[in-house]
Amino acid sequence: MASNPQLLIPDADRARLLECKHHAPHDFYGWHVTSEGSVIRTRQLGAEKVEVLIHNEHLEMEPIGDDIWVIGLDDDRAPDYRLRVHYPFGNQVIIADGYYFLPTLGSFDLHLINEGRHERLWEVLGANLRTYQTSLGEVRGTSFAVWAPNAQGVAVVGDFCSWNPNQYPMRSLGSTGVWEIFIPGIEAGAQYKFAVQTVDGVRVDKADPMARQTLAPPETVSVVAAESTYEWKDGDWMQRRVGIDATNAPMSVYECHIGSWKQGANYNTMREELVPYLVENGFTHVEFLPVAEHPFGGSWGYQVTGYYAPTARWGTPDEFRALVDELHANNIGVFVDWVPAHFPKDAWALGRFDGTALYEHPDWRRGEQKDWGTYVFNFGRNEVRNFLVANALYWCEEFHLDGLRVDAVASMLYLDYSRTEGEWLPNSQGGRENWDAVKFLQETNATVHRTHPGVVTIAEESTAWPSVTAQTAADGLGFSLKWNMGWMNDTLEYFSLDPIHRYYHHNEITFSLVYAFSERYVLPFSHDEVVHGKGSLWSRMPGDDWNKAAGLRAMFGYMYSHPGKQLMFMGCNWGQTTEWDEANSINWDNVSGEWPHDYHRGVERLVRDLNHFYRDTPAMFSQDNTPLGFQWVKGDDHEHNVLAYVRWGTDGQPLLAVVNLSGASHSNYRLGLPEAGDWELVINTDDAIYGGAGNPLIETVKTEPTEWDNFAQSVTLHLPAMSVQLYKLAR
Repeated sequence: MASNPQLLIPDADRARLLECKHHAPHDFYGWHVTSEGSVIRTRQLGAEKVEVLIHNEHLEMEPIGDDIWVIGLDDDRAPDYRLRVHYPFGNQVIIADGYYFLPTLGSFDLHLINEGRHERLWEVLGANLRTYQTSLGEVRGTSFAVWAPNAQGVAVVGDFCSWNPNQYPMRSLGSTGVWEIFIPGIEAGAQYKFAVQTVDGVRVDKADPMARQTLAPPETVSVVAAESTYEWKDGDWMQRRVGIDATNAPMSVYECHIGSWKQGANYNTMREELVPYLVENGFTHVEFLPVAEHPFGGSWGYQVTGYYAPTARWGTPDEFRALVDELHANNIGVFVDWVPAHFPKDAWALGRFDGTALYEHPDWRRGEQKDWGTYVFNFGRNEVRNFLVANALYWCEEFHLDGLRVDAVASMLYLDYSRTEGEWLPNSQGGRENWDAVKFLQETNATVHRTHPGVVTIAEESTAWPSVTAQTAADGLGFSLKWNMGWMNDTLEYFSLDPIHRYYHHNEITFSLVYAFSERYVLPFSHDEVVHGKGSLWSRMPGDDWNKAAGLRAMFGYMYSHPGKQLMFMGCNWGQTTEWDEANSINWDNVSGEWPHDYHRGVERLVRDLNHFYRDTPAMFSQDNTPLGFQWVKGDDHEHNVLAYVRWGTDGQPLLAVVNLSGASHSNYRLGLPEAGDWELVINTDDAIYGGAGNPLIETVKTEPTEWDNFAQSVTLHLPAMSVQLYKLAR
């Protein structure tokens, strides 16, 4: 036992160190100046002998109990040294001393974190590989940092220390609540967690909130991510994207859940199979259901535990990068669902992270979403807001995403969302608006658009909250686009009716045009509409198979000609017969039959043709967000269930849509038109190639100078039952 008291550790500090409850282990471990020179202390669990390699000497350290070793030096100048640790059976290692190094976060980093303004948070928190050059050579290792302001102590545990919390206690960096340590020798692939000693004296091992890689569920550990070696090839795409106003460009989105597109799919197989499928079928974008790590597959990714880690169940981060790159190489944009509204209560994840309500709001009336069994983020806390805003930037920066679709926005905006009286806490004005969430969404959108021009943000917002897509400078939320849930509900309700009853519901199919230009909209037939007993789109169409197919074709023709972008969940584009089940592949058997006997292949072909025609026709997208792009021809013919309207492109070219939603054909149906000339039939959803009746229609109709529908020119058309025809004016 060392006799010099300067070499020892005071009893109170020693006790806290041994219990992993000390805020400053670096004050005692490592090298320190004393009045007589200096001292080196280290704790090496299970060591039989420890030596200091310094000044070409091997100096044996003295054990002082509890696996702590010490040596006094005459020199008070900081040396460069290594430790040689001897273990039983002749095993030994030479290591650098992690407690020798200065903090890896600077004062400016800590200031930005405290202010909630660190836009590259993933570079300073979590696990980051680092290399130091010292006089004795290069030191490679990993720095670990985590925010846990109310913890008594935090340690790194992992497969490199047999998950023992006593080997690598971290230091607290003052009032910021950040704990930090650099551990030499820890390479990419190491598995780890943070052992958090809570204020209640309970040790909880937590996954790293900033982990950029994990083990595949059901494992819950974090993995030290390698520095990406992926070489992006999408420079032209990224540069071109900056100059495109996506809200007035073609956008036909294929919504996809990777795990059930085909069972066994992963990032690599999706690159090989999904990409050519999207190209063939003409989609402009793909939107993946959340790919951030989530423990429960049945949540479809909407209960996230690893916000910075692409789920390991489908591959590595670089394999996901390669998938995005391949999509860009084929001119397909990539959106990902992002879930900042709530997170699950798993004890090893974000919930009660340091023993207190840290990421979640402390009042259950704001901090829990009981319907979903989840916690709600505390949007008013700087560090929490920073965690989420930086996360949005991370996905855009590291994975070149073209957009984030923000899930469950309404649940964030309203304090009484899905809560009864007494279960919610009003704001300071006594209202139901969550102003902290509003500010968070505004900051996220403004920051994403500032730092990544060309990236779109899309709100899944199911209420009439005003100015969702207005700029934040105009007091809007700042989203690029919003899902039009009202249009979706009215459309599905109308199309589920037997045609004989539609006479009484005509206003349901026309009402969307009352508000179509109040926001910038996406028209979604999403995963939410084909689960939980709702059935598939196919099953919601009335009648036999012929009528179901005709109903779907008419609905899609109406959708593509309506102002707004399109989104269609996988399988809907051919009328999947069964409800979606994430545990099984979508029903590819529906489109495996031989044409012309397979209605589903006909629906799929129509969607493919609509996509290709849509993206080449400015009238269908270039004025989606202004009344200048839409003109009613006939909106009040409830007796015949007919709609007719003209879409105008910025090039001045009109496109006529004629929609017959009745169960009967209409012969010699007269329509007024805004311009004289030859109108050419370009899409007919009743065509035999799509499985329709195939009644011959005139390919080119010439207007007559007969006044009709308040127009000087008109035409007479044959309108097949349950069908949509698109005509363009020959110039």
